[in-house]
Amino acid sequence: MSTGDLDALLRVTSPHYRGEGPPDIAFGTYEGALGTLVLAVTGRGVLACSFDDEHTVFERIAERVGSSIGPDSRRLDPVRRELDAYFSRRLRAFTTPVDLQLTTSFGRTVLQMMMAVPYGQATTYRELAERIGRPQALRAVGNALSENPVCVFVPCHRIAQEDGGLGGYAGGAAAKERLLRVEGAR
Repeated sequence: MSTGDLDALLRVTSPHYRGEGPPDIAFGTYEGALGTLVLAVTGRGVLACSFDDEHTVFERIAERVGSSIGPDSRRLDPVRRELDAYFSRRLRAFTTPVDLQLTTSFGRTVLQMMMAVPYGQATTYRELAERIGRPQALRAVGNALSENPVCVFVPCHRIAQEDGGLGGYAGGAAAKERLLRVEGAR
């Protein structure tokens, strides 16, 4: 989607966006090793880093968070630079905070615990469920990870099945394998 197309989408779908001054939520895309990722950044941090299309992410944000949404390179470019550094193996931990307001309370707990899994390592659904004190909640943990709105920044690609299988991933198996290879994970 070109900048002009994105600007037109924002004018039509965001009633508060006028193209004047910085929006409350910076919205744009990142083109990189995994293809296109849709980004959204608030004053609190990265709200979205998603494999979903722009329209889907935009509507999710507009429904749940609202406010004015539009392009703002001042807030998006540092996130893009961090992604570039991560994919070129120059960055092991993101410094931009994440904003998990698109998740449920349980989802936040799961995703925050997922962020504690170190670069280059993996954990299982069972281990993660035990870490949050809910050892029987394997399916709920899996659902929370599948709804992660901040892929890559919240490293749900570092989860594996008990049998050593990769498990699912929002960007697909190839994207998950690529992320694990970037990190040198087994």
